[in-house]
Parts: sequence; C-alpha cells; structure tokens
Amino acid sequence: MRTGEGIWLRAGVLGALIAAGGIAALVLDLPDAGQLRGWLDGGGPTAWVLLVGGLALVLLAPVPRSVLAVLAGVVLGFTAGLVVSVAGGLLAGVVAFGLARALGRPTVERLAGPRLQRVDDLFTERAFASVLALRMLPVMPHVVVSYGAGLSGVRLGPYVAATTVGLVPSTVVQVGAGASTGFVVEHLTTLTVVPVVLGVVLLAAAFWWYRRRARPAAEEKREPRPT
Repeated sequence: MRTGEGIWLRAGVLGALIAAGGIAALVLDLPDAGQLRGWLDGGGPTAWVLLVGGLALVLLAPVPRSVLAVLAGVVLGFTAGLVVSVAGGLLAGVVAFGLARALGRPTVERLAGPRLQRVDDLFTERAFASVLALRMLPVMPHVVVSYGAGLSGVRLGPYVAATTVGLVPSTVVQVGAGASTGFVVEHLTTLTVVPVVLGVVLLAAAFWWYRRRARPAAEEKREPRPT
C-alpha cells in the first residue's frame, strides 16, 4: 500500500471510530440509577474499574461530559462521582489523544504542510497553558480538545497534566449539582421555593433598572461635543 493511501486510510479509520461511538451513544440503552448501584455493590473493585472504562469509552464519542458528570453525582454521590468522572474523563482524553496522534496526525501534516509547524511551535511552547485554557472553557467540548490536541504537536506529558488539572473545577461543580439533586427535591417546599423565586425576580428587576439608567449616560458620552 502506498504511503498516501495509508495516511488516508488511517484518517478514515479515525473518522469511522468517532462516528460509530456517536451512533452507539444514541442507540444503546444505559442502565438506570438503581441497576447501576446494585451492580456496583455486588461487583466489588472490578465493577468500579469497568465503570471508569465504560465512561471513558462513551466520552470518546461526541457526548457531553457535563451530562455524564451530573448523572455520576446523582447515582454515586459527590466523592465517588467526582473520582469516577475525573478518572473516566482523563482516560478518555488520553485514548482520544493517542488515536488522533496515530491515525489523524499524518493526514493533518499532509494537508497543512509547512503551515502546521507554526501552529505546533505555538502549542509546544505553551502546551500546558494552552490545553488548560481550552479545558477550562465551558463551551469547548471535551472530545474536541482531546482529539484536537492529538492532531497538534502537543506532547503527551503537558497534555495529561493540563487535562487532569482542567477537569477538576468543572467536574466538582457538575458532580456537586447531581449529588445535591436528591437533597433539593427532598426539601423542596413552598417555604423554600417562594424566597428563591422572589430573589430571582428582584435581581432581574434591579438589573433592568440599572440598564435603563445607564443607557442615557452612555448615549450622552457618544454624542460629539461642539468645537
């Protein structure tokens, strides 16, 4: 097989793997919370290892990591949900990085040519900071950063370190939201809902009043002064 054909074949394999993961995530039925808890209680350490591996496998597809982190908090509680979510996200990030580097990088080099070197130099010099910044952006999907880093020239060490640090803050919030769901629902009464709703309404009204008062002042500043 010629070199060019091999490069495109590897890129096609990478695309097929991502597509297959996305289709599987859409069509496969996941176990409910009760089934998962029972399986973990009876499976011992092996069940937890398999859970982390299964989460990582799902995260190789274009699936929102935040949704899975919230579900982990609901099912496992805060501490266990945080550990499983961070471990699964890190494992998925490393596997996706390796797949993209092995299967997609040659195609990117062939298409981009010398222009790729400038991008590689930028990411190599600030590899940790670049990956960390992308991981911290809430709008940047986990899977995009993982595969994208593998396609770039980022080295594995800084990538793993930045991914580990970058996953923790958002995962704490997401798992915490899921873990607190049961408590909120259990204590959801009129006495707790009414003050929250009133507070939101008052904040919205204060924001609207501030914007209305600030608008004339801003328009006055934009008007040209007579010379």
